[in-house]
Amino acid sequence: MSGVAGTVLTAKGRATRARIVEGAAEVLRETGVDLATLDDVMARTHTSKSQLFHYFPAGKDELLLAVAGYEADRVMEHQEPYLGCLDTWEAWERWRDATVQRYEEQGDRCPLGTLSLYLGRSTPGARAVVVTLLRQWQAALAVGVRALQEAGRLPASVDADERAAALLAAIQGGVGILLATGDAYHLRVALFQGVADLRRLATD
Repeated sequence: MSGVAGTVLTAKGRATRARIVEGAAEVLRETGVDLATLDDVMARTHTSKSQLFHYFPAGKDELLLAVAGYEADRVMEHQEPYLGCLDTWEAWERWRDATVQRYEEQGDRCPLGTLSLYLGRSTPGARAVVVTLLRQWQAALAVGVRALQEAGRLPASVDADERAAALLAAIQGGVGILLATGDAYHLRVALFQGVADLRRLATD
């Protein structure tokens, strides 16, 4: 990982930078992008101003972009190992259940909400991070649908990309309602219905 002026950070430097990014992510989830300040981040991470600007010389925008990348990584990490092996109906159900459980546990502190609702709308460069995340997520779901087709569990006529897009929209919409209401009911219904609709097309 590069630091100031493209220099390579030491292991200690990487750890310090990671600690700042993680602490900033916690602050943003609690206060929101508009209200969070660098002073808040410094207090949370026990970092001096000189340290903060050593790792993020462009200030808050550069830090927020790093947080966006961190949150995107967390979203995908939380999908594993389920997302990478969607080749049976049982695997799809495990993924569905794990996804719903994860967002129920996270509530309004979920990284997807921070990334999509706050950082992606207001932070320069973060929208591209959101777009990349959603494309990666949809592509992984489409791979899972194709795995079912290759195993003879779905007809070849099923459009894998469309099905993946619908499932991703179910998650995004459900999480949006969860963030607004604190209730994961809509996420659960949408995702269970999405997988059920896919299974109705099964050939086995």
